[in-house]
Amino acid sequence: MDHRKPLIAGNWKMFKTGPEALETADRLVKLLSTTMDVDVMIAPPFTALALVSDLLKKTRISLGAQNLFWEAEGAYTGEISASMLVSAGCRYVIVGHSERRQYFGETDETVNQKIKAAVTNDLIPVMCVGESETERESKETFSVLDRQVQKGLKGFSADEMETLVMAYEPVWAIGTGKTATADQAQEVHLFLREMLEKKFGNNLAKSIRILYGGSVKSDNITELMTMPDIDGALIGGASLEPETFSKIVQFQK
Repeated sequence: MDHRKPLIAGNWKMFKTGPEALETADRLVKLLSTTMDVDVMIAPPFTALALVSDLLKKTRISLGAQNLFWEAEGAYTGEISASMLVSAGCRYVIVGHSERRQYFGETDETVNQKIKAAVTNDLIPVMCVGESETERESKETFSVLDRQVQKGLKGFSADEMETLVMAYEPVWAIGTGKTATADQAQEVHLFLREMLEKKFGNNLAKSIRILYGGSVKSDNITELMTMPDIDGALIGGASLEPETFSKIVQFQK
C-alpha cells in the first residue's frame, strides 16, 4: 500500500456559537501541539469560520466548512459560495453529508456541482457516500455506492480529482452508537477504491484518502485504522469535546 497520511476530520454540525467554537479550537490546538503523523481538520458552523481561522494560523489543524453552494455568486438567499469559504480561511469542504441528503434535498447531481465549485476554487472536497439501514438489509450497499460515486463524480478528470477525499458513512451508524465492524468498513473501502481505479486509474486510486464515518470513538479508531484501505475518519459528536477528539487523533496503530 502506498503511504497515505491519515486525515482525522471533525464535523461540528449545528453546534457552538462563535465564542464556544473559539474556546474549543483553542483547547484542541493546545492538546495537539506535539508532532503528529496525521492531518487534522475541523469544520465549525459558518458563523465561526473566520474566528477559528485566525486561531488556527500557524498550527497543524486545517479549517473546513460543512457545505457550500455551486454558483460563484447571485440571488441565492442563505447560501455560501466556495470563494467565501476560501476568504474565511477554509482549506476543506464537506460535500453530500447524509444529513444534507436526508433533510435538505441534496442529490448526487448537486453533489457533483458542489465538488466542481470546490475544485475550481482550490478547496479540498470531502465527498460523503453511504447507504441507509434499509438499503444495507436489502443488500443494496454496493449498488447505492456505485450510483453515488458515478453520478457524484461524473465528468471529472483524474487531474481534477487529485485532492478529493472520500468519506464512507453508513447512514445507519451515524449518531446511533452502531458502528460498522472494521471488516465491514474495509470491505466497502476496498470496493470504493476499486471503483475509483476503474474510473480514474491506478495512481489516483492508490493516493486518494477514504475516511470512515459513523460513531467513531477513541476505543474503536485503532482497529479501524489497521485496515489497509481506511485512511482516517470523519467524526461527528466525538469531535465536539477537545479531549475526546484529541484521543482519537492520537490513536496508535
